[in-house]
Amino acid sequence: MCDCGNKPRSTLELLFNIIMTNQPTHSDWTHVLHAADALLQQCEAFVHELPDVVYTSESTVLPGGTVGKHMRHVVDHYHAIFAGVGTTQAVDYDNRLRDVPMENDRAHALKTLSKLRSTIVEMKHLGDASPIRVRVMVAGDGSCATLSTTIGRELAFATHHGVHHQAMMRAIAGEFGVDVSPTFGKAPSTINHELSTRR
Repeated sequence: MCDCGNKPRSTLELLFNIIMTNQPTHSDWTHVLHAADALLQQCEAFVHELPDVVYTSESTVLPGGTVGKHMRHVVDHYHAIFAGVGTTQAVDYDNRLRDVPMENDRAHALKTLSKLRSTIVEMKHLGDASPIRVRVMVAGDGSCATLSTTIGRELAFATHHGVHHQAMMRAIAGEFGVDVSPTFGKAPSTINHELSTRR
């Protein structure tokens, strides 16, 4: 069994603790950074343990999808945010650069994930309220809106979004006989429900 959901601590446990604990020594921004790092650390463990053929094989349940494509999609959201920090350019998730080598090369993916984690550490000084703008496509005809937001809100979004793509990666890996921990790809609302009902 690929226990990447448990090494490091599962997203289930980590995000629940972030949501539920009241630690005055940790700011909201620190919680957001820890959640992002935990997600990327889980992704690293998952990619490290996955066979090459499973990383690149196309899903029959999610046509066109591969673990590598979903991993690249998760990473690209973080890259889009970081590209908008300290500039007047709006974060644009819809027209982000796509890191194609990462879709097919596990070593490249691991290197990219490691660099992202280092970038998150470097972001600590910014604070969650640092203002940025985000451009979003709101309709299939290409209509867009540009909105004011903060880096904290967008990093929290990218992490929550990443959890859902982890669930898809787990499903694809399962198609090819890889047994991934069920805690890999659990949403915060599910975490809250499951752990609160165990008491």
